[in-house]
Amino acid sequence: MKVLITGCEGQVGRALLATVPEGFAATGASRSELDLMDPEALSEAITKSEADVVVNAAAYTAVDHAEREEELAFAVNAAGVENLAKASARRGARLVHISTDFVFDGLNSLPYKPHSDPAPQSVYGRSKLAGEKAVLALPNNLVVRTAWVYSRHGSNFVKAMLRLMDAKRELRVVADQVGTPTHAYSLSRALWSLVLAKAEGVLHFTDAGVASWYDFAVAIQEEALAMGLIQRQIPIVPIPTQGYPTPAKRPPFSVLDKSETWEILAKPAAHWRAELREMLESLKEKNV
Repeated sequence: MKVLITGCEGQVGRALLATVPEGFAATGASRSELDLMDPEALSEAITKSEADVVVNAAAYTAVDHAEREEELAFAVNAAGVENLAKASARRGARLVHISTDFVFDGLNSLPYKPHSDPAPQSVYGRSKLAGEKAVLALPNNLVVRTAWVYSRHGSNFVKAMLRLMDAKRELRVVADQVGTPTHAYSLSRALWSLVLAKAEGVLHFTDAGVASWYDFAVAIQEEALAMGLIQRQIPIVPIPTQGYPTPAKRPPFSVLDKSETWEILAKPAAHWRAELREMLESLKEKNV
């Protein structure tokens, strides 16, 4: 099966290319190589790759910047995704599109199911929801929502915490926003399995378990200390969302219900802390 991966230089794109299973031939296209705003270029790239499946890992993900760059966020996450969906359909290729927990308002107290009503509270969330609708308007496509993604590549919460733990005497981290950290490599393995299963519609995938950003930061420090990635322990202070204001409103509770996905995969995901440990170990090996 031939697969074209857009956004191949991002966290998930890199992980997808690093975890290609036997029986798949994957081609990656970076943002500089393939512009989602160019329908002709998209059709040409998909045709040239002879793709049976297109996995879209490209997105505008600057959540706070989106509040003042609404036009750009919608251009990439909505119009660009619609272009990609139509180009894939012309080729006869299925599209697998990665979306986000930000399509929900975060006011639930139970995990959000794939069919739960979206109510995005930010420009980023609204743009991603518009992209979902464009993908699902065409048959056989799949939208996979995920959350709190990190890897050893690029910029993310884990790497930011490691840097700050070396530089600061104390960290203050939000403790009243709850979700699930997700290792990009765990997500990529699940995506490949869903492609193989020919899943369609809307599904959710994150690693197992629940955490606040504060819990996540504490775990990062504990695991990094045990591995020698950082050399000292500093106080981590839990604070409310009001203590760290941001331009974009974050969902206070964005835990996703993955039961349907886990049934398709025939197993639950690993706990987020086990995946965090795997990521930190790979980061240590890279730095040795």
